[in-house]
Amino acid sequence: MTAPDAPAAPRTPPARERGLTALLCAAGAGLTLLAAGRPWATVHARGTITPVTQHLTGGDLGGAAGALGWAGLAGLAALFAVRGRVRSGVGALLAVFGVAIVYAAVTAAGHGHVIDVAADKSALLRLGGRLQVQTTRWWLVSASGGVLMAAAGLVTLVRGARWPGLSARYERTAAAPERPAAEDAPAAAPEDAAALWKSLDRGEDPTAARRP
Repeated sequence: MTAPDAPAAPRTPPARERGLTALLCAAGAGLTLLAAGRPWATVHARGTITPVTQHLTGGDLGGAAGALGWAGLAGLAALFAVRGRVRSGVGALLAVFGVAIVYAAVTAAGHGHVIDVAADKSALLRLGGRLQVQTTRWWLVSASGGVLMAAAGLVTLVRGARWPGLSARYERTAAAPERPAAEDAPAAAPEDAAALWKSLDRGEDPTAARRP
């Protein structure tokens, strides 16, 4: 006697799967854009006559991650506007955007890149004998947003072709009821107004011809 088969796990409906993927993409783009304007690094020059401190945001260190975050939002809108293989292509673009965000965030927070950008913004830093660089975790927040966007892109690439498109809410569901024809419609067209007035001027009764 064989054991009964285990019940299959319930599958996520395509529309709900599309919504969860869209939320994942929105979260990734939101984290990237949020981190773009935050301070990523601080450079201190201790060897100068006057100590110099330079604060650098994600936009100061390149701004590539923020631009890719806006591109991810555009791809998010395309998830609902297109369908089929085109949507799979959008998923591939989102995956590329996510990987590029991670690379841009890691590169921007590098020690050498931070010093070069700070020296370009302040000439006194070039004269400093000893520079100290302190990085914050905002670059890591941007990289995390890129990971989420890449994950959403991969899910869309694999599953996006099966998702439904926009719901046809404005389609006509039923035809308008036909107007019932009048039962006692007159067989002849109404008399001309000018001819009616002329017969009245001659003293004729226009209703005499309709009497039985």
